[in-house]
Amino acid sequence: MDNNNLEQTLQEGKLYRYVNNLIVAHLRDNNLTQAASAVASATMTPLNIEASFNKLLELVAKGLAVEKDETVRGVSSSPLFDSSTSLPAAYGSIPPPRVVSVDFSAAHDTKGSSKSFPKHETRHVSEHKNVARCARFSPDGRFLASGSADNSIKLFEVAKIKQMLLPEGRDGPVRPVVRTFYDHLQPINDVDFHPQNTILISGAKDHTIKFFDFSKTVAKRAFRVIQDTHNVRSVSFHPSGDFLLAGTDHHVPHLYDINTFQCYLSLNVQEIGATSAINQVRYSCTGGMYVTASKDGAIRIWDGVSSNVVRSILTAHGSAEATSANFTKDQRYVLSCGKDSSVKLWEVGTGRLVKHYHGATHTQLRCQAIFNDTEEFVLCVDEPSNEIVIWDALSAEKVARWPSNHVGAPRWLEHSPTEAAFASCGTDRSIRFWKETP
Repeated sequence: MDNNNLEQTLQEGKLYRYVNNLIVAHLRDNNLTQAASAVASATMTPLNIEASFNKLLELVAKGLAVEKDETVRGVSSSPLFDSSTSLPAAYGSIPPPRVVSVDFSAAHDTKGSSKSFPKHETRHVSEHKNVARCARFSPDGRFLASGSADNSIKLFEVAKIKQMLLPEGRDGPVRPVVRTFYDHLQPINDVDFHPQNTILISGAKDHTIKFFDFSKTVAKRAFRVIQDTHNVRSVSFHPSGDFLLAGTDHHVPHLYDINTFQCYLSLNVQEIGATSAINQVRYSCTGGMYVTASKDGAIRIWDGVSSNVVRSILTAHGSAEATSANFTKDQRYVLSCGKDSSVKLWEVGTGRLVKHYHGATHTQLRCQAIFNDTEEFVLCVDEPSNEIVIWDALSAEKVARWPSNHVGAPRWLEHSPTEAAFASCGTDRSIRFWKETP
């Protein structure tokens, strides 16, 4: 073997070892211990190998960004999407977070250390013809979609909403609604954005999941439809954009391949004893896990590859409905909300209750508890007082109660993933936008 070939072989060996190290560390740090052990054994990689948290995810994201740039310059796109449509400039490119997410594992005695939640200004931005039931920001924070009991979906451009917060200029009033979609026959339960393409999906009581291309200015109807067998209560795209989850009146999440529409179900359902409808389903940021909140009060964490349940918290909200569940950015915790008027933080690896956020009553509406974009604060709704309640996420101390400015309690809160702004949806049909004041 000549020196050049020897050098190439050595370099390739180093690369393989580095990749194996990252895979093992990624699986281990995301609580997939069994898979990490299997890969470590097969590749002779130490299980305790040191690597920056989510380093593999960071490198893959950079690679996908380069690949996406090459695609824009000439390579054809995925079969589901029409590459001839004009995409909003740089859609899907996610800006860096303002600060690193909170490390809940480092918290011991946090009493008296609560932060103040910054003041926000708010504005009524639009209203539906019936109850505004749900909302979601796009991953890059540039768009907001709302779904209603009037069977319609409104798409807002966030930059235009912000213009509404400024003194009115000489050009007249700003119109932040850039698209309105009409294609469902019954109320919308949930919406989500594709992570890379200008595709919006919606799940509704008419048992369908509909795909809308919002790069097309005249399209008001879905260009593809999944016909489910149940009322679709919740939808969530896999971070790759190739799969989606549907939480329905069926007790098992429905996993769809979005190119073939093939539906997959978990094989270990009988073992876990799930029998109730799913109120919400959400993927973790890497897609390695997903979480469900069920009407029987249970929170369940599922393996994103095998679709098997890896953790069941059966009495997370007693006998009351669990209405929402979302992973933290580091995927080590799940924030849940229930009709028992409780908001709780759970450790994924053990199922241990880490934080309990007291002081908001919600027993009627299918509301959700949310983090702000930095995960320093938790927000939820207090129905009797028609207020938004805010806690310091780390100390679990209540730091603010704000009038919602809705007529009647808001039924949905949704925070921007990229900035200090959130939206509220009301039984009064209205959508309000909240933004931190300078």
